[in-house]
Amino acid sequence: MVGESRKWMILVAGIWIQAFTGTNFDFSSYSTSLKSVMGISQVQLNYLSVASDMGKAFGWCSGISLLYFPLWLVMLIAAFMGLIGYGLQWLVIQKIIDLPYFLVFLLCLLAGCSICWFNTVCYVLCIKNFPANRPLALSLSLSFSGLSAALYNLIVNSINSNDDTLYLLLNAIVPLITSLIALLPIVRQHIPDALPPEAVRSETAIFLYLTALAVVTGFYLLLINSVSLNVSIARILLGGAMLFLVLPLITPGILCAREWASRAIHSSFNMINNDDLDVHTELMEMETPSTDDNLFSISYNSKQKEGSCYNVLFKDKLMVLGEEHSVRFLIHRWDFWLYYLAYFCGGTIGLVYSNNLGQISESLGYNTEVSTLVSLYSGCSFFGRLLSTTPDFLHKKVCYARTGWLALALIPTTIAFFLLSLSGSKIALIAATALIGLSSGFVFSVAVSITSELFGPNSVGVNHNILITNIPLGSILYGLLAALVYEGNIGNSQEAVLKDGRMVCMGRNCYFDTFVWWGFISLFGLASSSLLFLRTKAGYERSTKCKQKTSFELLTYE
Repeated sequence: MVGESRKWMILVAGIWIQAFTGTNFDFSSYSTSLKSVMGISQVQLNYLSVASDMGKAFGWCSGISLLYFPLWLVMLIAAFMGLIGYGLQWLVIQKIIDLPYFLVFLLCLLAGCSICWFNTVCYVLCIKNFPANRPLALSLSLSFSGLSAALYNLIVNSINSNDDTLYLLLNAIVPLITSLIALLPIVRQHIPDALPPEAVRSETAIFLYLTALAVVTGFYLLLINSVSLNVSIARILLGGAMLFLVLPLITPGILCAREWASRAIHSSFNMINNDDLDVHTELMEMETPSTDDNLFSISYNSKQKEGSCYNVLFKDKLMVLGEEHSVRFLIHRWDFWLYYLAYFCGGTIGLVYSNNLGQISESLGYNTEVSTLVSLYSGCSFFGRLLSTTPDFLHKKVCYARTGWLALALIPTTIAFFLLSLSGSKIALIAATALIGLSSGFVFSVAVSITSELFGPNSVGVNHNILITNIPLGSILYGLLAALVYEGNIGNSQEAVLKDGRMVCMGRNCYFDTFVWWGFISLFGLASSSLLFLRTKAGYERSTKCKQKTSFELLTYE
């Protein structure tokens, strides 16, 4: 039971890591100050945002490094990359040192790479320690990265709400401190044994409790940010937030106490003959069918459904879940590229929107609302990530392919961009930011489980980092589109305003064309995800039937 409680300690460590390492979400909070200090244009600022996202293009290195280095060392490497990347940027924005634009670009890239390495550490921790409830563990831990911006905003308000440069300093120091705290449970981890059906159900119940606690934490952080501008109040509220993050530690204690009570009762009222129990166990091992055998005994035959309804779009579709894919096999699959396009035109475009949120708010005349909007996006991203657990909690009532949930999650993004193109009101901006946060958060979280299911759990460290190479690519293309439209409107004398010695664009036209383009791009992502769902639906249905059959037979034997 010590091992069981230890794995929950590891999950809590993963939650803390995610909560304090989603540092890319607060870029909008200090981007305006960085732009002013360095004296750069909107296009150049966009390239710095791209550099942060481009760090994810090297995320696959973290998966490779795990083949040669222990997990704790990879985590510390990520922490020191962030310390250097963000720390030197803070020195630049404080005018303590002066670095050329190219070196600042490299620092942003290094900082973005550190986030990806932290994410890989959490992927591996969840997959190895919770094989029976892998999607729940991934969704729960990854959801807390959506709270990073709200947490950092609260910390800044508790120190000095008027100093935007504090975000960079905190981005450098806090992840390192969190890594050192999480080091002990990660170093002492061990691979848990396979769980019986009853233990799996008990584990799912614990995840339900932790998810409920996460929802309360999210609402707390989302609601208090509007009243945390006062330093003394912010400090009290920060203490409450820290308490919520510590509460999951109760789980290991409950497990140990329950096991102690169970053993005490068992030792007092043990009426089972050990010899009979051994014979029963042997019979169970001989007669119980293997879930893995059922899942992988289905032959892979991409042409078995040829006929009038079969066409080239469904050729070579995935017919079984969990098959391990090498990199070479991965890039030759149509399913992967449909998945890539869905992510590229859905989740990534939402992330680029958050990076431009500071300039979007400023152009619409809501410059004082930037921190609130960033916290709103962060909080809604958190709830979107939590919502990605829905397929697992409702799997007995609603058997729906996870790729289908991905398609549904992309709908709010399309609605949000067309809403922004139709109205520049504050209400429209708030509603669109909330919708995009929910949608992109769901995509970011559910994508890890989809990668694991479609292309193999053991290869997820490399394969998922190959998938998210679309993030820097999208950041370049979407961000450049937004920057060029913005700069083009500055040339219009009616839209240009001199502010703090620099020309800024003011008015709806600054981003109108961008929102229209982003809306149609997100529609294409929705179409790609829908086709992916149709191609993978059969594989999910087979997997569900095999699991139901195995569970029924196990219950029969019991």
